[in-house]
Amino acid sequence: MPDFIYDKKVYYNPVEFAMDRIGGTWKMPILWRLREKTLRYGELKSDLPHITHKMLSSVLRSLEKEGFITRKVHPVVPPKVEYTITKRGLKAIPIIEIVRKYGTDLMKEFGVKVKEAEKK
Repeated sequence: MPDFIYDKKVYYNPVEFAMDRIGGTWKMPILWRLREKTLRYGELKSDLPHITHKMLSSVLRSLEKEGFITRKVHPVVPPKVEYTITKRGLKAIPIIEIVRKYGTDLMKEFGVKVKEAEKK
């Protein structure tokens, strides 16, 4: 496949392009949590205790910009913000399931205990 440019960045293959959209430490876990229900910012933060507020805000903005989630702000005090997965985001869920299964299998092969990791 020939190189291509998207948003001023050169990509060498479609896997690299896809991973730039949903890869990294936090994008897949956020999409995974939104797969079945709409969540508020605080709910996401509570469910991902190791993510910083700055990183969570940044990743949510990125996922929204790329069309994987929507953000709805309710005009109340204090502000109520909800995040919902889109059709584009839902298309990533089967891939995330496969990556999760593969990761769990690798953890077992490497002797890592997977009991807690399988739950989330």
